[in-house]
Amino acid sequence: MTPIIPSIIEQHAEEAAFLWLLRDAAIYQPHYDLEDLVELDERIEAHLDGLRLANNTGWETAQAALSWEEPGEVFTAAVLAIESSEIEKFQAVLAAGLSQPELTRAIISALGWPAINKVNYFINQLLEATDAEQRYLGIAALAIHRVDPGYRLNNAIWDENINLRTRSLRAAGELGRQDLLPQLLQQCQAADEATRFWAAWSATLLGDREQALEILKMVSLSPSVFNQRALSILLRSLDINQATEWLRVIAQDHKRLRYLIIGMGIVGDPGHIPWVITQMNDPEVARLAGETFTFITGVNLADQDLEGDEPENKVTHPTEDPEDESVDLDPDEDLPWPKPALIQAWWREHQAEYHSKTRYLLGKPITIQHCQQVLATGLQRQRIAAALELKLMQPSEPLFETRAPGVRQQHWLKRS
Repeated sequence: MTPIIPSIIEQHAEEAAFLWLLRDAAIYQPHYDLEDLVELDERIEAHLDGLRLANNTGWETAQAALSWEEPGEVFTAAVLAIESSEIEKFQAVLAAGLSQPELTRAIISALGWPAINKVNYFINQLLEATDAEQRYLGIAALAIHRVDPGYRLNNAIWDENINLRTRSLRAAGELGRQDLLPQLLQQCQAADEATRFWAAWSATLLGDREQALEILKMVSLSPSVFNQRALSILLRSLDINQATEWLRVIAQDHKRLRYLIIGMGIVGDPGHIPWVITQMNDPEVARLAGETFTFITGVNLADQDLEGDEPENKVTHPTEDPEDESVDLDPDEDLPWPKPALIQAWWREHQAEYHSKTRYLLGKPITIQHCQQVLATGLQRQRIAAALELKLMQPSEPLFETRAPGVRQQHWLKRS
Protein backbone atom coordinates (compact mmCIF):
# COMPACT_ATOMS: atom_id res chain seq x y z
CA MET A 1 0.00 0.00 0.00
CA THR A 2 1.37 3.40 -1.01
CA PRO A 3 2.03 5.54 2.09
CA ILE A 4 0.11 8.80 2.42
CA ILE A 5 2.39 11.83 2.52
CA PRO A 6 0.54 14.82 4.04
CA SER A 7 2.53 17.41 2.12
CA ILE A 8 1.62 15.75 -1.19
CA ILE A 9 -2.07 15.62 -0.23
CA GLU A 10 -1.97 19.30 0.70
CA GLN A 11 -0.41 20.05 -2.67
CA HIS A 12 -3.21 18.19 -4.44
CA ALA A 13 -5.79 20.26 -2.53
CA GLU A 14 -4.02 23.53 -3.30
CA GLU A 15 -3.62 22.72 -7.00
CA ALA A 16 -7.23 21.59 -7.41
CA ALA A 17 -8.42 24.83 -5.81
CA PHE A 18 -6.10 27.00 -7.89
CA LEU A 19 -6.98 25.28 -11.17
CA TRP A 20 -10.69 25.64 -10.46
CA LEU A 21 -10.16 29.40 -10.05
CA LEU A 22 -8.33 29.42 -13.36
CA ARG A 23 -11.18 27.52 -15.00
CA ASP A 24 -13.81 29.76 -13.41
CA ALA A 25 -12.19 32.70 -15.18
CA ALA A 26 -11.42 30.79 -18.39
CA ILE A 27 -15.06 30.08 -19.25
CA TYR A 28 -15.53 33.78 -20.05
CA GLN A 29 -12.12 34.57 -21.51
CA PRO A 30 -11.37 35.21 -25.20
CA HIS A 31 -8.41 32.86 -25.64
CA TYR A 32 -9.80 29.53 -24.37
CA ASP A 33 -11.64 27.03 -26.56
CA LEU A 34 -13.43 23.78 -25.73
CA GLU A 35 -10.28 21.68 -26.02
CA ASP A 36 -8.53 24.03 -23.59
CA LEU A 37 -11.40 23.53 -21.11
CA VAL A 38 -11.16 19.75 -21.47
CA GLU A 39 -7.43 19.92 -20.74
CA LEU A 40 -8.00 22.16 -17.72
CA ASP A 41 -10.73 19.86 -16.45
CA GLU A 42 -8.37 16.88 -16.73
CA ARG A 43 -5.77 18.69 -14.66
CA ILE A 44 -8.36 19.43 -11.97
CA GLU A 45 -9.49 15.80 -12.03
CA ALA A 46 -5.92 14.58 -11.62
CA HIS A 47 -5.57 16.49 -8.34
CA LEU A 48 -9.03 15.47 -7.17
CA ASP A 49 -7.96 11.87 -7.82
CA GLY A 50 -5.00 12.40 -5.53
CA LEU A 51 -7.39 13.47 -2.78
CA ARG A 52 -9.80 10.62 -3.52
CA LEU A 53 -7.03 8.03 -3.25
CA ALA A 54 -6.08 9.43 0.15
CA ASN A 55 -9.58 8.65 1.44
CA ASN A 56 -10.18 10.25 4.86
CA THR A 57 -6.89 12.12 4.78
CA GLY A 58 -7.90 13.69 1.46
CA TRP A 59 -11.25 14.79 2.85
CA GLU A 60 -9.76 16.08 6.11
CA THR A 61 -7.20 18.13 4.16
CA ALA A 62 -9.92 19.63 1.95
CA GLN A 63 -12.19 20.25 4.93
CA ALA A 64 -9.45 22.04 6.86
CA ALA A 65 -8.96 24.39 3.90
CA LEU A 66 -12.61 25.48 4.15
CA SER A 67 -11.54 27.80 6.97
CA TRP A 68 -9.76 29.96 4.38
CA GLU A 69 -13.17 30.91 2.93
CA GLU A 70 -11.90 30.78 -0.64
CA PRO A 71 -14.03 29.53 -3.57
CA GLY A 72 -11.45 27.11 -4.97
CA GLU A 73 -11.16 25.37 -1.62
CA VAL A 74 -14.96 25.23 -1.28
CA PHE A 75 -15.26 23.65 -4.73
CA THR A 76 -12.66 21.00 -3.91
CA ALA A 77 -14.24 20.04 -0.59
CA ALA A 78 -17.73 20.08 -2.12
CA VAL A 79 -16.79 17.62 -4.88
CA LEU A 80 -15.33 15.21 -2.34
CA ALA A 81 -18.34 15.57 -0.05
CA ILE A 82 -20.81 14.97 -2.89
CA GLU A 83 -18.95 11.90 -4.11
CA SER A 84 -18.84 10.46 -0.58
CA SER A 85 -22.67 10.54 -0.34
CA GLU A 86 -22.16 11.42 3.35
CA ILE A 87 -24.61 14.10 4.42
CA GLU A 88 -22.40 15.26 7.30
CA LYS A 89 -19.59 16.15 4.92
CA PHE A 90 -21.92 18.02 2.62
CA GLN A 91 -23.41 19.90 5.57
CA ALA A 92 -19.89 21.01 6.53
CA VAL A 93 -19.45 22.44 3.05
CA LEU A 94 -22.82 24.21 3.21
CA ALA A 95 -21.94 25.72 6.57
CA ALA A 96 -18.77 27.17 5.09
CA GLY A 97 -20.04 28.05 1.63
CA LEU A 98 -23.47 29.62 2.06
CA SER A 99 -22.02 32.66 3.80
CA GLN A 100 -20.78 34.50 0.67
CA PRO A 101 -22.05 34.56 -2.95
CA GLU A 102 -18.67 33.65 -4.48
CA LEU A 103 -18.44 30.61 -2.19
CA THR A 104 -21.99 29.58 -3.02
CA ARG A 105 -21.10 29.68 -6.72
CA ALA A 106 -18.31 27.23 -6.01
CA ILE A 107 -20.76 24.79 -4.43
CA ILE A 108 -23.03 25.07 -7.48
CA SER A 109 -20.04 24.39 -9.72
CA ALA A 110 -19.23 21.29 -7.65
CA LEU A 111 -22.84 20.08 -7.98
CA GLY A 112 -22.45 20.48 -11.73
CA TRP A 113 -19.11 18.65 -11.89
CA PRO A 114 -20.11 14.95 -11.64
CA ALA A 115 -22.76 13.30 -13.82
CA ILE A 116 -26.33 14.05 -12.75
CA ASN A 117 -26.93 10.51 -11.43
CA LYS A 118 -24.09 11.02 -8.94
CA VAL A 119 -25.55 14.21 -7.47
CA ASN A 120 -29.29 13.50 -7.56
CA TYR A 121 -29.37 12.54 -3.89
CA PHE A 122 -27.96 15.83 -2.65
CA ILE A 123 -29.93 17.89 -5.17
CA ASN A 124 -33.18 16.30 -3.96
CA GLN A 125 -32.18 17.02 -0.37
CA LEU A 126 -31.59 20.66 -1.30
CA LEU A 127 -34.89 21.00 -3.15
CA GLU A 128 -36.80 19.64 -0.14
CA ALA A 129 -35.04 21.94 2.36
CA THR A 130 -36.99 24.55 4.31
CA ASP A 131 -34.11 27.00 3.83
CA ALA A 132 -34.62 28.99 0.61
CA GLU A 133 -30.88 29.36 0.04
CA GLN A 134 -30.52 25.59 -0.10
CA ARG A 135 -33.46 25.32 -2.52
CA TYR A 136 -31.63 27.94 -4.60
CA LEU A 137 -28.63 25.60 -4.77
CA GLY A 138 -30.88 22.76 -5.90
CA ILE A 139 -32.53 24.77 -8.68
CA ALA A 140 -29.17 26.14 -9.86
CA ALA A 141 -27.61 22.67 -9.89
CA LEU A 142 -30.41 21.18 -11.99
CA ALA A 143 -30.28 24.17 -14.33
CA ILE A 144 -26.58 23.74 -15.09
CA HIS A 145 -27.21 20.04 -15.76
CA ARG A 146 -30.10 21.20 -17.97
CA VAL A 147 -32.56 19.05 -16.02
CA ASP A 148 -36.07 20.45 -15.53
CA PRO A 149 -37.08 20.78 -11.82
CA GLY A 150 -40.74 20.51 -12.88
CA TYR A 151 -43.35 21.87 -10.46
CA ARG A 152 -40.62 23.08 -8.11
CA LEU A 153 -39.58 25.63 -10.71
CA ASN A 154 -43.18 26.79 -11.15
CA ASN A 155 -43.30 27.59 -7.44
CA ALA A 156 -39.79 28.98 -7.10
CA ILE A 157 -40.25 31.80 -9.65
CA TRP A 158 -42.62 33.41 -7.12
CA ASP A 159 -40.58 32.74 -3.98
CA GLU A 160 -39.98 35.62 -1.55
CA ASN A 161 -36.25 34.86 -1.45
CA ILE A 162 -34.70 36.96 -4.20
CA ASN A 163 -31.80 34.57 -4.90
CA LEU A 164 -34.13 31.60 -5.34
CA ARG A 165 -36.65 33.63 -7.33
CA THR A 166 -34.19 35.18 -9.78
CA ARG A 167 -32.22 31.96 -10.32
CA SER A 168 -35.48 30.18 -11.05
CA LEU A 169 -36.55 32.87 -13.53
CA ARG A 170 -33.22 32.45 -15.27
CA ALA A 171 -33.58 28.66 -15.27
CA ALA A 172 -36.96 28.91 -17.01
CA GLY A 173 -35.25 30.46 -20.02
CA GLU A 174 -32.24 28.17 -19.92
CA LEU A 175 -34.46 25.08 -19.89
CA GLY A 176 -36.89 26.17 -22.61
CA ARG A 177 -39.93 26.28 -20.30
CA GLN A 178 -42.27 28.11 -22.69
CA ASP A 179 -45.24 27.10 -20.52
CA LEU A 180 -43.98 29.60 -17.94
CA LEU A 181 -43.90 32.54 -20.37
CA PRO A 182 -47.12 34.18 -19.02
CA GLN A 183 -45.72 34.11 -15.47
CA LEU A 184 -42.40 35.53 -16.65
CA LEU A 185 -44.15 38.42 -18.34
CA GLN A 186 -45.99 39.12 -15.08
CA GLN A 187 -42.65 39.20 -13.27
CA CYS A 188 -41.37 41.76 -15.78
CA GLN A 189 -43.42 44.24 -13.73
CA ALA A 190 -41.77 43.34 -10.41
CA ALA A 191 -40.53 46.07 -8.10
CA ASP A 192 -36.88 44.97 -7.96
CA GLU A 193 -34.50 45.22 -10.89
CA ALA A 194 -33.02 41.71 -10.65
CA THR A 195 -36.44 40.07 -10.92
CA ARG A 196 -37.47 42.30 -13.82
CA PHE A 197 -34.24 41.63 -15.68
CA TRP A 198 -34.16 37.84 -15.35
CA ALA A 199 -37.86 37.60 -16.15
CA ALA A 200 -37.30 39.66 -19.32
CA TRP A 201 -34.11 37.77 -20.20
CA SER A 202 -35.85 34.42 -20.03
CA ALA A 203 -39.04 35.64 -21.68
CA THR A 204 -36.97 36.84 -24.64
CA LEU A 205 -35.16 33.50 -24.90
CA LEU A 206 -38.56 31.81 -24.87
CA GLY A 207 -39.86 33.86 -27.78
CA ASP A 208 -41.37 37.12 -26.51
CA ARG A 209 -40.38 40.11 -28.66
CA GLU A 210 -42.55 42.84 -27.14
CA GLN A 211 -42.89 43.44 -23.41
CA ALA A 212 -39.62 41.74 -22.45
CA LEU A 213 -37.61 43.73 -25.00
CA GLU A 214 -38.87 47.00 -23.55
CA ILE A 215 -37.50 45.97 -20.16
CA LEU A 216 -34.18 44.98 -21.74
CA LYS A 217 -33.95 48.34 -23.51
CA MET A 218 -34.26 50.18 -20.22
CA VAL A 219 -31.74 47.95 -18.47
CA SER A 220 -29.24 48.16 -21.35
CA LEU A 221 -28.99 51.95 -20.96
CA SER A 222 -28.88 51.94 -17.17
CA PRO A 223 -25.82 51.70 -14.89
CA SER A 224 -27.13 48.29 -13.82
CA VAL A 225 -24.87 45.27 -13.32
CA PHE A 226 -27.13 43.59 -15.87
CA ASN A 227 -26.70 46.16 -18.66
CA GLN A 228 -24.27 44.17 -20.81
CA ARG A 229 -26.30 40.97 -20.45
CA ALA A 230 -29.37 42.96 -21.45
CA LEU A 231 -27.61 44.40 -24.50
CA SER A 232 -26.40 40.95 -25.56
CA ILE A 233 -29.94 39.54 -25.73
CA LEU A 234 -31.60 42.73 -26.90
CA LEU A 235 -29.46 43.30 -30.01
CA ARG A 236 -29.73 39.65 -31.01
CA SER A 237 -33.53 39.75 -30.71
CA LEU A 238 -34.16 42.93 -32.72
CA ASP A 239 -34.15 42.83 -36.50
CA ILE A 240 -31.01 44.31 -38.01
CA ASN A 241 -32.56 47.73 -38.73
CA GLN A 242 -33.92 48.03 -35.19
CA ALA A 243 -30.59 46.87 -33.76
CA THR A 244 -28.76 49.51 -35.80
CA GLU A 245 -31.12 52.18 -34.48
CA TRP A 246 -30.37 51.03 -30.94
CA LEU A 247 -26.64 51.31 -31.62
CA ARG A 248 -27.27 54.93 -32.62
CA VAL A 249 -28.97 55.49 -29.26
CA ILE A 250 -25.92 54.07 -27.48
CA ALA A 251 -23.58 56.22 -29.61
CA GLN A 252 -25.17 59.41 -28.27
CA ASP A 253 -23.14 59.02 -25.07
CA HIS A 254 -19.39 59.07 -25.74
CA LYS A 255 -18.82 57.38 -22.38
CA ARG A 256 -20.38 54.26 -23.87
CA LEU A 257 -17.67 53.76 -26.51
CA ARG A 258 -16.68 50.29 -25.30
CA TYR A 259 -20.32 49.34 -25.04
CA LEU A 260 -20.91 50.52 -28.61
CA ILE A 261 -17.98 48.49 -29.97
CA ILE A 262 -19.25 45.38 -28.17
CA GLY A 263 -22.73 46.03 -29.55
CA MET A 264 -21.45 46.16 -33.11
CA GLY A 265 -19.88 42.75 -32.64
CA ILE A 266 -23.21 41.42 -31.37
CA VAL A 267 -25.18 42.83 -34.31
CA GLY A 268 -22.58 41.48 -36.75
CA ASP A 269 -23.30 43.87 -39.64
CA PRO A 270 -20.22 44.25 -41.91
CA GLY A 271 -21.39 47.78 -42.70
CA HIS A 272 -19.94 48.82 -39.33
CA ILE A 273 -16.44 47.50 -40.01
CA PRO A 274 -14.90 50.73 -41.41
CA TRP A 275 -15.81 52.56 -38.21
CA VAL A 276 -14.58 49.64 -36.08
CA ILE A 277 -11.20 49.76 -37.84
CA THR A 278 -10.82 53.45 -36.98
CA GLN A 279 -11.22 52.57 -33.28
CA MET A 280 -8.15 50.34 -33.49
CA ASN A 281 -6.01 53.50 -33.40
CA ASP A 282 -7.19 54.22 -29.85
CA PRO A 283 -5.06 52.16 -27.41
CA GLU A 284 -7.88 52.12 -24.86
CA VAL A 285 -10.26 50.21 -27.14
CA ALA A 286 -7.99 48.87 -29.92
CA ARG A 287 -8.03 45.25 -28.80
CA LEU A 288 -11.78 45.30 -28.18
CA ALA A 289 -12.27 46.67 -31.70
CA GLY A 290 -10.06 43.86 -32.98
CA GLU A 291 -12.28 41.32 -31.24
CA THR A 292 -15.38 42.88 -32.79
CA PHE A 293 -13.70 42.72 -36.21
CA THR A 294 -13.13 38.99 -35.64
CA PHE A 295 -16.68 38.45 -34.39
CA ILE A 296 -18.01 39.83 -37.68
CA THR A 297 -15.46 38.61 -40.22
CA GLY A 298 -14.15 35.44 -38.58
CA VAL A 299 -10.56 36.58 -39.21
CA ASN A 300 -8.02 35.41 -36.64
CA LEU A 301 -5.62 38.36 -36.37
CA ALA A 302 -2.62 36.23 -35.43
CA ASP A 303 -3.19 33.69 -38.21
CA GLN A 304 -3.46 36.42 -40.84
CA ASP A 305 -0.42 38.36 -39.54
CA LEU A 306 -2.70 41.23 -38.57
CA GLU A 307 -1.52 41.26 -34.95
CA GLY A 308 0.82 44.00 -33.71
CA ASP A 309 2.76 44.96 -30.59
CA GLU A 310 1.51 46.79 -27.55
CA PRO A 311 1.78 50.57 -28.05
CA GLU A 312 4.40 52.31 -25.96
CA ASN A 313 1.84 54.83 -24.70
CA LYS A 314 -0.57 52.19 -23.45
CA VAL A 315 -1.41 52.52 -19.74
CA THR A 316 -1.40 49.10 -18.06
CA HIS A 317 -4.03 48.33 -15.41
CA PRO A 318 -3.71 48.25 -12.51
CA THR A 319 -1.04 50.95 -12.55
CA GLU A 320 1.79 51.41 -10.07
CA ASP A 321 0.63 54.97 -9.39
CA PRO A 322 -0.23 55.22 -5.67
CA GLU A 323 -2.79 57.90 -6.55
CA ASP A 324 -4.65 55.51 -8.87
CA GLU A 325 -7.29 53.78 -6.74
CA SER A 326 -8.40 51.39 -9.50
CA VAL A 327 -7.28 47.81 -8.95
CA ASP A 328 -9.29 46.33 -11.83
CA LEU A 329 -7.37 44.20 -14.30
CA ASP A 330 -7.31 45.22 -17.94
CA PRO A 331 -10.50 43.69 -19.42
CA ASP A 332 -8.76 43.28 -22.80
CA GLU A 333 -5.56 41.74 -21.43
CA ASP A 334 -5.87 38.46 -23.35
CA LEU A 335 -6.91 39.97 -26.69
CA PRO A 336 -4.38 40.54 -29.51
CA TRP A 337 -3.26 44.02 -30.53
CA PRO A 338 -4.50 44.76 -34.07
CA LYS A 339 -2.49 46.46 -36.82
CA PRO A 340 -5.01 48.98 -38.19
CA ALA A 341 -3.21 49.70 -41.48
CA LEU A 342 -2.89 46.02 -42.38
CA ILE A 343 -6.46 45.30 -41.32
CA GLN A 344 -7.68 48.21 -43.44
CA ALA A 345 -5.82 46.74 -46.43
CA TRP A 346 -7.29 43.30 -45.74
CA TRP A 347 -10.78 44.78 -45.59
CA ARG A 348 -10.37 46.61 -48.90
CA GLU A 349 -9.45 43.29 -50.50
CA HIS A 350 -12.22 41.20 -48.92
CA GLN A 351 -15.16 43.49 -48.20
CA ALA A 352 -17.02 42.40 -51.34
CA GLU A 353 -17.34 38.94 -49.75
CA TYR A 354 -19.59 40.38 -47.03
CA HIS A 355 -23.07 41.85 -47.40
CA SER A 356 -24.23 44.86 -45.42
CA LYS A 357 -27.52 44.52 -43.51
CA THR A 358 -26.78 40.82 -42.94
CA ARG A 359 -25.88 39.51 -39.49
CA TYR A 360 -22.60 37.58 -39.36
CA LEU A 361 -20.93 35.54 -36.65
CA LEU A 362 -17.28 34.69 -37.33
CA GLY A 363 -17.53 35.34 -41.03
CA LYS A 364 -20.74 33.49 -41.87
CA PRO A 365 -24.45 34.40 -41.76
CA ILE A 366 -26.06 33.14 -38.57
CA THR A 367 -27.70 29.72 -38.99
CA ILE A 368 -28.35 26.78 -36.70
CA GLN A 369 -25.63 24.73 -38.38
CA HIS A 370 -23.04 27.50 -38.18
CA CYS A 371 -23.76 28.15 -34.50
CA GLN A 372 -23.30 24.46 -33.75
CA GLN A 373 -19.95 24.59 -35.53
CA VAL A 374 -18.87 27.62 -33.47
CA LEU A 375 -19.85 25.76 -30.30
CA ALA A 376 -17.51 22.96 -31.34
CA THR A 377 -14.51 25.00 -32.50
CA GLY A 378 -14.84 28.61 -31.33
CA LEU A 379 -13.26 30.46 -28.42
CA GLN A 380 -15.28 30.83 -25.24
CA ARG A 381 -16.74 34.29 -25.88
CA GLN A 382 -17.59 33.20 -29.41
CA ARG A 383 -19.18 30.01 -28.09
CA ILE A 384 -21.28 31.97 -25.60
CA ALA A 385 -22.51 34.13 -28.49
CA ALA A 386 -23.30 31.06 -30.61
CA ALA A 387 -25.23 29.46 -27.76
CA LEU A 388 -27.43 32.57 -27.39
CA GLU A 389 -28.03 32.80 -31.13
CA LEU A 390 -28.97 29.13 -31.27
CA LYS A 391 -31.35 29.49 -28.34
CA LEU A 392 -33.10 32.49 -29.88
CA MET A 393 -33.69 30.45 -33.05
CA GLN A 394 -34.98 27.48 -31.03
CA PRO A 395 -36.91 28.92 -28.05
CA SER A 396 -38.21 25.60 -26.74
CA GLU A 397 -34.73 24.00 -26.65
CA PRO A 398 -32.33 24.32 -23.69
CA LEU A 399 -29.63 26.99 -23.84
CA PHE A 400 -26.31 25.24 -24.50
CA GLU A 401 -24.25 25.36 -21.29
CA THR A 402 -20.77 26.58 -22.24
CA ARG A 403 -19.61 26.38 -18.62
CA ALA A 404 -20.24 22.64 -18.19
CA PRO A 405 -17.37 20.15 -17.92
CA GLY A 406 -15.71 20.01 -21.33
CA VAL A 407 -16.22 16.30 -21.99
CA ARG A 408 -19.94 16.68 -21.26
CA GLN A 409 -20.13 19.55 -23.72
CA GLN A 410 -18.43 17.41 -26.36
CA HIS A 411 -20.99 14.66 -25.73
CA TRP A 412 -23.87 17.13 -26.16
CA LEU A 413 -22.40 18.39 -29.42
CA LYS A 414 -22.09 14.86 -30.83
CA ARG A 415 -25.79 14.34 -30.16
CA SER A 416 -26.88 17.59 -31.81
